[in-house]
Amino acid sequence: MCVSETFRAEVRAWLEDNLSGEFAGARGLGGPGREHEAFDVRLAWERHLATAGWTCLGWPEQYGGRGAGVAEQVVFYEEYALADAPARVNHIGENLLGPTVIAFGTDVQRARFLPPIVAAEELWCQGYSEPNAGSDLANVQTRAELDGDRWRITGQKVWTSLAMEADWCFAVCRTEPGSARHHGLSYLLVPMRQDGVEIRPIVQMTGTSEFNEVFFDGAVTDAANIVGAPGDGWRIAMATLGFERGVATLGQQVGFRRELERIIALARQTGAADDPLLRDRLVRSWIGLEVMRLNAVRTMDGIAAGAPGPESSISKLVWGVWHRELGELAMDVLGAAGMVADGAPYDLSDEQRLYLFSRADTIYAGSNEIQRNIIGERVLGLPREARPAR
Repeated sequence: MCVSETFRAEVRAWLEDNLSGEFAGARGLGGPGREHEAFDVRLAWERHLATAGWTCLGWPEQYGGRGAGVAEQVVFYEEYALADAPARVNHIGENLLGPTVIAFGTDVQRARFLPPIVAAEELWCQGYSEPNAGSDLANVQTRAELDGDRWRITGQKVWTSLAMEADWCFAVCRTEPGSARHHGLSYLLVPMRQDGVEIRPIVQMTGTSEFNEVFFDGAVTDAANIVGAPGDGWRIAMATLGFERGVATLGQQVGFRRELERIIALARQTGAADDPLLRDRLVRSWIGLEVMRLNAVRTMDGIAAGAPGPESSISKLVWGVWHRELGELAMDVLGAAGMVADGAPYDLSDEQRLYLFSRADTIYAGSNEIQRNIIGERVLGLPREARPAR
């Protein structure tokens, strides 16, 4: 048995043994549009994973990871999906902030922030998007001023996933007065549980509130809680997106695979699989998921070499369209039954929730139009799109 198969057997056996007892009911919990589901149970499971050394697999051992290579990480995510294990709650810390601090942080920052992520003792959210900015990440209006040994932050972020559960936020703030666009920005690590931070849930079409508005009204963080130099926030923020759209997509695809397998089973149950057009769409969806997985693996090679390559730029565009189409496919498999709620007042089935939630996939985290501009202009080097005169 080769090393990867030995590792696969180890992962499979551990999951089978541990998704039992107090975690027997955790299988299948969470996922897109259901991030609120049994959060305490899933957090306890995350900490159980950490105790057994199954968090932050790809991190270097010196920072609490296993130093796992690409093959081992892929095997873990595949077996995790096959076991129908619950959706992870530490995704943002483990896959976005952690790799960023490893790559750009100081030794003091690594010692302070990495161990609680490995142990799932501190959860993170991402403070990028703002009102009136659409997908224009550079249009940051949230300000931070250095006041003695602290940054004082004023402004608003929006569409902040799981802010109500987070202990910390990595926020892009404008720290140089008079600066514009991507100049004069800094990447700050801000504690969420303090006076001066207000979180307001945004109720979605699913009836749930994964996203939130976050208001900073004189919130503070230590002067040392800046990653990189003042004014270098744009470069750090773009690197974080590279990590998000590389290794992290393998974890995201855990939930995608579960959703697709459930829809295939439903198609067989309802007879929709006998429709050649629907059967073709199911096959295309399976192929699309495999393409995303292979692209994520390809991206991981670049990250292992020191930085994500240009192939990471297409992942958001690809998975956003794929997931939205999966929601539409789910409704077509259900047929007329998809228009009726499971119960009053607004009890949705998994497929209905998927359809409604996935409408946002091609909009949040950079709309498809913005993604295509980024790929064309910054990756392919094509001429810049014409901008209207101001």
